[in-house]
Amino acid sequence: MKRISFFAIGPLLCAFPAHAQDTMNKDAMKKDAAVKPADPELKVVLDSWNEIGNKLIAMAEDFPEDKYDFKATPAERSFAEQLLHAAGSMYYFTNPAMGQKPPAAEDPKREQYKTKADIVAFVKKSVADGAAAIQSKSEKGLMQAVLYGDQIARVLDIAYGLIEHSGEHYGQLVVYYRLAGLVPPESRPKK
Repeated sequence: MKRISFFAIGPLLCAFPAHAQDTMNKDAMKKDAAVKPADPELKVVLDSWNEIGNKLIAMAEDFPEDKYDFKATPAERSFAEQLLHAAGSMYYFTNPAMGQKPPAAEDPKREQYKTKADIVAFVKKSVADGAAAIQSKSEKGLMQAVLYGDQIARVLDIAYGLIEHSGEHYGQLVVYYRLAGLVPPESRPKK
């Protein structure tokens, strides 16, 4: 076997890292050029609000009306009551964000919303009212502190709190679908 001197290989070894580093720098510059700036907070919170709101609307429209009073257990809310609670809770954001008092009652009563169409309309309205409240705010307006119950909170924080709350109820409604032998809209194959 022929031996190669370190002095013959040395310059190659020294040149490789420089070349590799140059290539990595060019790749990093290409990546940096392709990175778009972050969306404004107003867009992010509005998109999040609408995303979970649209999921709740899809469920309200999709779930069979004859199963609207289905309960996972006797102690649980019915499917309809879950939707009414999630949609009604949105006004705990919308009202303070618009300088109004939050709703007096935590949950709209099922007796007020007798049909599936009534509930679908209420869910759509609550999502739209919240989205309109968010859109009415500027970036600065999202940072505005408002009275929220017995505390002061930023509009943005209240919005994210209600988005999370709606997501939790969405998860519960998925269970209702599964227990009723149905597949939730978001879990169906996309066409």
